[in-house]
Amino acid sequence: MKQFIHLIVNDREYDVAVDPNRTLTDVIRYDLGLTGTKKGCEVGDCGSCTVILEGRPVNSCLVLAVQAHGKRITTIEGLETDAGLHPIQDAFVEKGAVQCGFCSPGMILSAKSLLDNNPKPDEGEIRSAIAGNLCRCTGYQKIVEAVQSASDKSGQ
Repeated sequence: MKQFIHLIVNDREYDVAVDPNRTLTDVIRYDLGLTGTKKGCEVGDCGSCTVILEGRPVNSCLVLAVQAHGKRITTIEGLETDAGLHPIQDAFVEKGAVQCGFCSPGMILSAKSLLDNNPKPDEGEIRSAIAGNLCRCTGYQKIVEAVQSASDKSGQ
């Protein structure tokens, strides 16, 4: 039996009827049409489905949609503004940290959560923050450099 839930996604409110076993990933992608949240392993290992839920990065494939009822969620689509890309997104492009792009939304949201809580992380803190996000293209160094660059720019 479907349940009605209320979600606040990227500062926009949604009321959705969902089956109790639906994941937050599926609701975000298929009900709300926000396909920047990727489906990868669906068991919480790859991080491609990372969103920010109430200020914390989470694997949305491990969160039932009903658990997010009444909560604030940020997806990759919520970072861009009328002024353009978020500074972290700019840094990923500038540093070549975006290659195939599949992991990028999750990586960027994990980085945003880190920088929101720690505007000047060291390399170890950056690597720890993105540890739940797998990337097969970049070897992580360019991603770390992008997060460092975004951190440096936010401090100017």
